[in-house]
Amino acid sequence: MPIKRTLSDRITDGINLLLLVALSLVMVFPFYYITAVSFSSYEEFMNTELLLFPKHWVLDAYRFIFDSKEFIRSIGVTVYITIVGSIVSLVLTSTMAFALTRRLWGQRFYLFLVLFTFIFGAGMIPTYLIVKATGLIDSYWSLIIPDAISSFNLIVMRQFFLSIPEELNEAAVIDGANDWQIYTRIILPLSKPALAAFGLFYAVGQWNTYFTAILYLNDPSKWTVQVILRQIVILDDAANTLASAAREAARSAHLPPPETIGMAAIILATVPILIVYPFLQKHFAKGVMLGSVKG
Repeated sequence: MPIKRTLSDRITDGINLLLLVALSLVMVFPFYYITAVSFSSYEEFMNTELLLFPKHWVLDAYRFIFDSKEFIRSIGVTVYITIVGSIVSLVLTSTMAFALTRRLWGQRFYLFLVLFTFIFGAGMIPTYLIVKATGLIDSYWSLIIPDAISSFNLIVMRQFFLSIPEELNEAAVIDGANDWQIYTRIILPLSKPALAAFGLFYAVGQWNTYFTAILYLNDPSKWTVQVILRQIVILDDAANTLASAAREAARSAHLPPPETIGMAAIILATVPILIVYPFLQKHFAKGVMLGSVKG
């Protein structure tokens, strides 16, 4: 029998709906404004205080960026780091989480070391010195290896592995399976939601790699797209950062305003990682909750 809703319930639902709509508009509006400015013409941008809907949609800023070898190369670098880094992180996190669920000598000590990093971190300078001593400066691996494992993700994934019925492991052992076979043939196939969720977390983190890229990459040809965005948006140095495109624009005597170039660069740097989410959405909500509650 359906529960009868009172007037106060309806008023509460209406207020919640209005608040959620307002919050959604607050989050969506900046992205819409950036999009509108990126497609605006030079004259319209300079003569309008708050540009919400351009009268003439132009692609000057996007043509300028796509003429830039520097920006295209940075996108390729970021895609490479995101794919390789996410795979490395998932492999290391899942294997260590699985190891911490087995009867392992010193298991409590290893688990303590993982939990210890929740409270204390090495810090920027010691980490830089380690990266330098291992010869990773100016290498893409300097952006992947130091942050390959997230302690939080490791603990949650371990809890998820512990929630898998022990009877499956016992049956596999009776059939003669070793730990590696149990991990690859039982644990991983049952862990697709968790792997999808944490894979997305790792991918977003790698795509947004910024500060470590500034610290460890001295060669501008190896910069990630986020560092290029810093040069364009914060330092307002689009012409020098995107040198090849600036030369092409100089020949045609038409250089888009730096503001529209920066907005277009933000759109191009944001959209690719947004496209990934729909493919993982069906696993994402389930995977976030798995392992968080045991019993």
